[in-house]
Amino acid sequence: MPPTITAISPTQGPTTGGTTVTLTGTGMAGATAVRFGSTNATSFIVNSATQITAVSPPHAAGAAAVTVVHPTGNSNSVTFTYVAAQVPQVTGVSPVNGPTAGGTGVILTGTGFTGATAVTFAGVPATTFLVNSATQITAVTPPGTPGAAEVKVTTPGGTSAPDAFFFYAAPPTLQSGNPVQGPTAGGTVVTLNGSDLLNTSAVLFGPANATSFTVVSATQITASAPPGTGSVPITVITPGGTSNPLAFSYVAPPTLTALVPGSGPAAAGTVVTLTGSNLATASAVTFGGSAVPFTVVSDTKVTAVAPAGAPGPVTVTVTTAGGTSPGLTFTRTAAPGI
Repeated sequence: MPPTITAISPTQGPTTGGTTVTLTGTGMAGATAVRFGSTNATSFIVNSATQITAVSPPHAAGAAAVTVVHPTGNSNSVTFTYVAAQVPQVTGVSPVNGPTAGGTGVILTGTGFTGATAVTFAGVPATTFLVNSATQITAVTPPGTPGAAEVKVTTPGGTSAPDAFFFYAAPPTLQSGNPVQGPTAGGTVVTLNGSDLLNTSAVLFGPANATSFTVVSATQITASAPPGTGSVPITVITPGGTSNPLAFSYVAPPTLTALVPGSGPAAAGTVVTLTGSNLATASAVTFGGSAVPFTVVSDTKVTAVAPAGAPGPVTVTVTTAGGTSPGLTFTRTAAPGI
């Protein structure tokens, strides 16, 4: 009994041939040929008694009757339509940039993508690609060199014109940061110097995003540190990837617990020992708002020379990388009368 064909998929393909067509039906075991019009399929495989896959041969545009040749007789025919092969055109690339290491998933939009056999970036084949439809392809970029790369799609209808581009970005590099420490409360504005910093999308202090940042140029960024503790790496993220880390240390705010002595003459010269915590990075000691000479003895001790002033109490504070301490009172006493 001759075979029967009940379905064909897909139902059309380019005039250049090469379309893999699945025929379903009955009685297909033992088939000796599959014909598209009067031309045999380029190749075919009998998968089972109910299915054959065949590759369409070249053919003029229009309808072609597909039949299965069998020792018991030829099958009924189904229609496969040949369409003139269309030269593909790429009209969109998203995203438009990524690292030179490759690996960026890119969506190409355009026309004529059916049957695409290659996607290239500056002549280098995509790592992988998938034809989603006649108007869309997803591809993974191969490694490349910094700059613009022509994106081309090749189909049986030809190769697209060099009208679309993907831009490879060099990985960002950080060379220095200033300052390298700040208070746990955050807010320190850090100037980062390096290279390939344009199009920065994020500045991270450890896992936390900077409170804000400004790309000054390809070699400089200013970023405001978020709250944090301990030592954390600063990194920058651009289309080129993630930079090397720079260390930034969060410093706990200073505290004062005692002044010894707690009073002294109104004249300058009294050496006062300030005790407390987190004093190692002291940058200023003030008596009543006036900065005075000081020496950092340890993380818990600073000595300072009291300035001259009117008799009475003044507030003493210490400023460190962690901020300014709450004040303690130092009292100036008037010289005794005669």
